[in-house]
Amino acid sequence: MKKQLHRQQIMAIKPYVPGKPVEEVERELGLSGVIKLASNENPLGPAPAAIAKMLEVINKVAIYPDGNCYYLKNELAQALNLTPAHLLVGNGSDEVIKLIAEAFLSEGEEAVVADPTFSEYDFAVKIMGGQTVVVPTKNYTHDLEAMAAAVTEKTKLLFVCNPNNPTGTKVGKAEVKNLLDNLPEGIITVFDEAYYEYVTDEDFPQTLDFVREGRDVIVLRTFSKIYGLAGLRIGYGVAKPELIGLLSRVREPFNVNMLAQAAALAALGDQEHLLRSRQVNEEGKHYLCRQFDKLGLPFVPTHANFIWVSSKTDCKNVFAKLLQRGVIVRTGDIFGAPDVIRVTIGTAEQNQRFIGALTEVLTEEGVVR
Repeated sequence: MKKQLHRQQIMAIKPYVPGKPVEEVERELGLSGVIKLASNENPLGPAPAAIAKMLEVINKVAIYPDGNCYYLKNELAQALNLTPAHLLVGNGSDEVIKLIAEAFLSEGEEAVVADPTFSEYDFAVKIMGGQTVVVPTKNYTHDLEAMAAAVTEKTKLLFVCNPNNPTGTKVGKAEVKNLLDNLPEGIITVFDEAYYEYVTDEDFPQTLDFVREGRDVIVLRTFSKIYGLAGLRIGYGVAKPELIGLLSRVREPFNVNMLAQAAALAALGDQEHLLRSRQVNEEGKHYLCRQFDKLGLPFVPTHANFIWVSSKTDCKNVFAKLLQRGVIVRTGDIFGAPDVIRVTIGTAEQNQRFIGALTEVLTEEGVVR
């Protein structure tokens, strides 16, 4: 009998399917000028200061980067009113999610997640042989009461994506505090706040306060979204030093490259670019929501830089026809919603082009008359 080479646990993992890159679509369809509104990237790109800093350090890449991210961690600590010991920088916050599972989850232990939500939580849990306990969202929002009720003696982790990807919804201060106050000991709550900088709602929880209180929480943030550095892969986790120390045990050396560290440090200091990015997003959000209303398409009000909107027909068909018009969006079927698309909010020009293409497609489909 042939010996099995792979770990049995990996067969439960559903490989991640990223949004189609612009170059691939242009190559396959013979198009030019394709726009990508699929992966929640900043349409303005990185801050000019970040680009300048990368050019400044690029001739140093023959040497290894700072394995401790000393300067970036110190700058972040000052900005967040914490200490460098509260921080771990990762190769994107995706890596930090994986490190959390590696550090805290033993085979057979459970993690509670919402549905739909970011798929990387399930990936990280399953690669460690853990069990994902899925709790449906309520009105497209995390049902924290139901998630707390799903906790068992085997529960080790609870993931809250806030605002939630793919729905754009958020949970508020009172709900989060109630969750944490009533969870049993021995459970780490992970707040994934990749879209934190886009939120304008005053009821959004300030989860770093729970870190300062010494609670068993980990807050994840990233430079991939509003800071426009997705291609450099850099994010970070914030937690009490005891948890950071444990995470550091499973972190690879030199996990964050030199260009990413330099660009992130520069981006932090460019508040003008951050504010302009937020303004473009707010203007685009209001425009798209008005257009969806005109088209009669139900959508979920968003606190992020993307919108979960009904296509009223097979989303894969809509996706394919938008692709032919040079517009890339995200289909909802991968999240269990076959008649929904998720669209990233772009520049005014990109948003108008998307609406024009979507109107044509839905007219062809008989959804819009």
